Amino acid sequence: MAYSWKRNLLVLWIGTFLVSTAYSVSIPFLSIFLQNDLGVHDHLEAWTGTIFALTFLSSSLIAPFWGSMADKYGRKLMMLRAGFCLSLSYFLYFLVQNPYELIAVRILEGLLAGYIPSAIALVATNTPEKHVGYALGIISTASATASILGPLMGGFISHLIGPRDTFFVAGMLVLAAFLIALLGVKEPSFNKTGAKRSSVAHDLKAALSNRNLMLTLGTVFITSTSIMILEPLLTIYVLKLGSDPSTASMHAGIIFSAVGIATLIAAPNWGKIGGRIGYEKVLFIGLLGGGIGNLLQVWFHSLIGFGTLRFAYGLFFAGVFPALNALIAKHTEPGFRSRAFSLNQSANQMGLLLGPLIGGFMATQLSIPFVFAINGGLLLFVGFLLKVPRFSLGASRPQAKKGPHSTSL
Repeated sequence: MAYSWKRNLLVLWIGTFLVSTAYSVSIPFLSIFLQNDLGVHDHLEAWTGTIFALTFLSSSLIAPFWGSMADKYGRKLMMLRAGFCLSLSYFLYFLVQNPYELIAVRILEGLLAGYIPSAIALVATNTPEKHVGYALGIISTASATASILGPLMGGFISHLIGPRDTFFVAGMLVLAAFLIALLGVKEPSFNKTGAKRSSVAHDLKAALSNRNLMLTLGTVFITSTSIMILEPLLTIYVLKLGSDPSTASMHAGIIFSAVGIATLIAAPNWGKIGGRIGYEKVLFIGLLGGGIGNLLQVWFHSLIGFGTLRFAYGLFFAGVFPALNALIAKHTEPGFRSRAFSLNQSANQMGLLLGPLIGGFMATQLSIPFVFAINGGLLLFVGFLLKVPRFSLGASRPQAKKGPHSTSL
């Protein structure tokens, strides 16, 4: 069968959706699992935070290594490795008997996972240049769809069979994603060579020499941190806006879903627009809309107003990550692209790690609307900073050096 980038995109979308759904149906209930199944009653919040943070930390540290392996041996192979190991991790969750074993499994998951970054790298590398933005916008809707459906499914499944058995279901979902990738994903652009795999230190040095890549990764880190500064505070804020405690989780779920629905609607369109007007402009519009959306929260003090504002915020912010992914592809050579997307994963994971810590600290010192305002100001600052010529992302990708061992970006 002749290679079709659209068929590849569809298969990768399904796999990404299944992996994201596995996370959404199980991980949000980790604290309940710790309490009910593993017997953690004292310092539950600290245990939960530590278990989350260790996975993000281990993933951010190991990602450049897996990116180097992907550029050497193939992105599809690394995606299969990640899918199998992630499925195994969920099955191990099902078996753990104490919180220390759970910590070990979470660290193992962070060290061995990486299915979605591999899928994004495959899309960015094996899609025709004029369709890259659209394809990256489409693949981003897989996680957005899972973020809408997953928590609803997870709550229902966890209620029926309990958190422990929910991890088994999550493992089966990821195993299905592994099999789909094994049978359906093609990687025509990869040609294995006899060249030695470059070291992580050498890759980092090469990345540091690529100004546009480093600016993009810095923006990824800031935007991921921005999201996670607010996400742990949203349910608390819903309560402060007057929601009854018995319905607060439902209202919070609707508000979380509002951003996911907006992403589902807007992301593919932003991808197409980026192909026409440039991904730098789409990134600026997304940051501008996200910043203004956060600033406006200072004046919105009702559940309906807050939910509407979060939906509008999502329509604009949906363009940010597809644009950033497209810029990474634009400013790196194909032979370095998996390593670039693994560095992107590291930047994203560090944002996911630091965001809740910063948000929690700020919320203890300031009112939550003021945290929204600071966060909005940060996004606006980054957006306008990228318009300054010195920090502009508009330059073309550097040309690769000649020779089989070139690591030029």
